[in-house]
Amino acid sequence: MKIKEYKQFGAYAILIKNKRILLIKKHGGTYDGKLDLPGGTIEFGERPEEALKRELKEETGIKVMDYKLFDADSVSFDWQYKEDVLVKVHHTGIFYQVFNYENDIKKEVKIDDVNDDSLGAEYYDISKLNKKELSKIATLELEKLGYKLT
Repeated sequence: MKIKEYKQFGAYAILIKNKRILLIKKHGGTYDGKLDLPGGTIEFGERPEEALKRELKEETGIKVMDYKLFDADSVSFDWQYKEDVLVKVHHTGIFYQVFNYENDIKKEVKIDDVNDDSLGAEYYDISKLNKKELSKIATLELEKLGYKLT
């Protein structure tokens, strides 16, 4: 078996209203099929806040207006990429609480050159979420906020 390493570094939004959190449906990559925090890779020369705003526009259609830094942390896990390829993933994120935004949330988003991993976003009742359906970083941050996930 071939073992590879993959490092991901991004900026992500935590947007909670009425005990519901905004999550995207992931397509492809280490979190394929999971619900994840909206956000993504910080591009070369880009400030984390700029990445947050760009990624939320691409993945959810919203324009971030009011936010503050919440946390910076990482998770590590193994991902069986192919039958004979195991990927050791180290995913680091800078997390922002988003308090206000403009535009409507897009429940469906097309995969293209700009958006390569979000199928759309919507609010989910946090009390009904479980760890199996969430990305590792979404689980990490929700638990830091005091939510108990099964």
